[in-house]
Amino acid sequence: MLAPTLIWALVTISAFATSVLSGIVGMAGGMVLLVILISLLPVSSAMVLHAATQFTANGSRALLLRKHILWALLPLYLVGALLAIGLATYMVLIPEPAWVLLLIGAFAWAGQWSQSLGGLNITKPVTTLVCGFSVTFAQLIAGAAGPLLDLFYLNSGLDRQAVVANKALTQTLGHCLRMAYYGVLISVNSELVWWIFPLVIVAAITGTQTGVKILERWHDVGFQRISRQIILIIATGCILRGVYLLLLTELF
Repeated sequence: MLAPTLIWALVTISAFATSVLSGIVGMAGGMVLLVILISLLPVSSAMVLHAATQFTANGSRALLLRKHILWALLPLYLVGALLAIGLATYMVLIPEPAWVLLLIGAFAWAGQWSQSLGGLNITKPVTTLVCGFSVTFAQLIAGAAGPLLDLFYLNSGLDRQAVVANKALTQTLGHCLRMAYYGVLISVNSELVWWIFPLVIVAAITGTQTGVKILERWHDVGFQRISRQIILIIATGCILRGVYLLLLTELF
């Protein structure tokens, strides 16, 4: 078992590295960070710390790129998000990551092949509402929904900075709602020390700033191509992780 000091050091380094990744492509970092945190901490602690870190990382990224935000998307997205948290609270859903990871992975892969899914466009009102509901619901019960969220943006015709900025804003809202959700339904494990929160917040902000600087030097063609490749890699990881969790449940 790792010493507490080493665990907190790994958590802080991971918060920085995954924020750099998300700052560049606007996704993937959250899922990678969640896998790391769950490997190092109890699930309840991992989910709370992940939400706080990602709230900071996405919030700072949205702030840095605020001139690229399409504020007209926000009202319908919020309606969908509030419907999701209302349903989850009514049903008192406790996270069961395995099936959600499988669904997110399958949906992301299907989006590469299906014209109907490939036509999802965040700038269309109905799609904005659906995005707010589905992505927020996935965040509440699986912790991260990057591959799912990305489907609504890669077909929007927005440039790379607009994509990253608007995804950052919607992710910030989702993580804020997730902290509220877990604050009501899940008790935070006492293994979390108070000073880890400012450490990961600083790491997330620094990583985000680094990623955004790299993003400014990138071109749109390379951005779209690499983003799609990352979607499939993360989707495959979601499926494998989901299968693994299901097998653990069956065996134990």
